[in-house]
Amino acid sequence: MLTPTEKIWHNGQFIPWQSATIHVLSHVVSYGSSVFEGIRCYSTPSGPAVFRLREHVRRMLDSAKIYRMDNIGFSADQLADAMLELVRVNNMDSCYLRPIVMRGYGDMGVNGRNNPIDVFIACWSWGQYLGEDALADGVDVCVSSWSRLAPNTLPALLCPLSPRLAPTT
Repeated sequence: MLTPTEKIWHNGQFIPWQSATIHVLSHVVSYGSSVFEGIRCYSTPSGPAVFRLREHVRRMLDSAKIYRMDNIGFSADQLADAMLELVRVNNMDSCYLRPIVMRGYGDMGVNGRNNPIDVFIACWSWGQYLGEDALADGVDVCVSSWSRLAPNTLPALLCPLSPRLAPTT
């Protein structure tokens, strides 16, 4: 079980860990309407360093756009700054960061576009991802014989009913 930190960032404010809750009828609960990233922050001689922060934030914002959460209320720079400040506020040397964008409590039904969008960023200490024994004992892995679908067989970034979702450059 993870050890809570003192603060979580929610829609621009630092709130106590225990206050970071959502309503049971939030759109995200019934329909899974969220996007997130998993980001590592490492202890370095110069202080905490977040691995590829800008790339992670950009990917999360791109995912939100694909999921029709075009304007989450915060820029990439604001989110990156919030993550760095969260690490500082919680006095972390190294940690795992979990930014998540979700559709909140509002209308019920599959179409959640009118529901408010909530943005949370949490961080906590998380040691070896596969457990401490993984470094000493190794882990079992395999190469799958399954192949990924070609992009033109099931276009994941395109909805045939909404050409607006095509990726932009």
